[in-house]
Amino acid sequence: MKQVDVAVIGGGQSGLAAARAVLRHGLTPVVLEASDRPGGSWPRYYDSLTLFSPARYSALPGLPFGGDGDRYPHRDEVVDYLVRYADQLSVDLRTRTRVVDVRSAAGGFALHTATGDVIRAAGLVAATGAFGNPATPSPPGRNGFTGEVLHVADYRSPTRFSGKRVVVVGGGNSAVQVGTELAEVATVSLATRAPLRFVDQRPGGRDLHHWLTTTGFDQLPPQWLIHYVSGTLVLDSGIHRQAVASGRPDRRPMFTALDGDAVVWADGTRERVDVVLLATGYRPDVGYLEGLGALDADGAPLHSGGLSLTHPGLVHLGLEFQRSFASNTLRGVAGDADHVIPPLVAHVRGAPAAAGL
Repeated sequence: MKQVDVAVIGGGQSGLAAARAVLRHGLTPVVLEASDRPGGSWPRYYDSLTLFSPARYSALPGLPFGGDGDRYPHRDEVVDYLVRYADQLSVDLRTRTRVVDVRSAAGGFALHTATGDVIRAAGLVAATGAFGNPATPSPPGRNGFTGEVLHVADYRSPTRFSGKRVVVVGGGNSAVQVGTELAEVATVSLATRAPLRFVDQRPGGRDLHHWLTTTGFDQLPPQWLIHYVSGTLVLDSGIHRQAVASGRPDRRPMFTALDGDAVVWADGTRERVDVVLLATGYRPDVGYLEGLGALDADGAPLHSGGLSLTHPGLVHLGLEFQRSFASNTLRGVAGDADHVIPPLVAHVRGAPAAAGL
């Protein structure tokens, strides 16, 4: 069986950024994408999703979005963009190839696919992001709740929720954006543990990402952000703040339990609810590395800045706060690729390398 230089698991923004960086260093990557086309999770996001960063700050190296650089590209634009990016890379991208298990093997790694194939690689990039592993907390009473509980990962449009009573759990960008959209057709509350924290999307008449880029904030280590910025921030041009202020949706302290067909609010009142929609984030979707011993007890990668702490030749891309505020975004992943790929290439070529250094 022929061994490839570098296997990249995931054909979304992180996998494509990794493939470009590997090519630039003279090795040949093979990109393995579980779906039927490049683009990763983008085709599965909700229908109305737009980027929170303008087009001029959202392109991967070597291919601009084109058009008005100040617009906020729609989900489908991003999907088309990533397909074009993969085409211009001219990389070996194998769709419908889901990696289910990775083990150590002579010369590197053995990747086992859902169809029973085995691919051997000297180097490995885990670039599967988090969308496939939604965080789904279980509030007290969930097992007996007669309404519907779903994660925002399964939400597409408000149509089927018309006339229903919906509680959206979470106070981040997706929760507020989806909650505001649903409030056009349903009665909606945002249930959060802390008050919403809105951030002006265009301070001083310029998009926030202009200031993040020019001030270097994007490059600050995540420890700085976690220490000085508490809670979840919501980027907003004013639309969502006004919607919440008008009560469509309203914001309430997190409920204490589910009870039959109702939620029990913090003040003890019960209210019948049709749907509880969890906008509670995601965890790294890297279960295929469990057998390799590269994950901690919670299933998170053991890494430093994307470099595996357990296996030389394994690197990660697209993790939240991997190296900076922008790590798991279109505008940030290429910088992380430029950080993790050189030591990966050195390892593949046989140069001395130590995991995590």
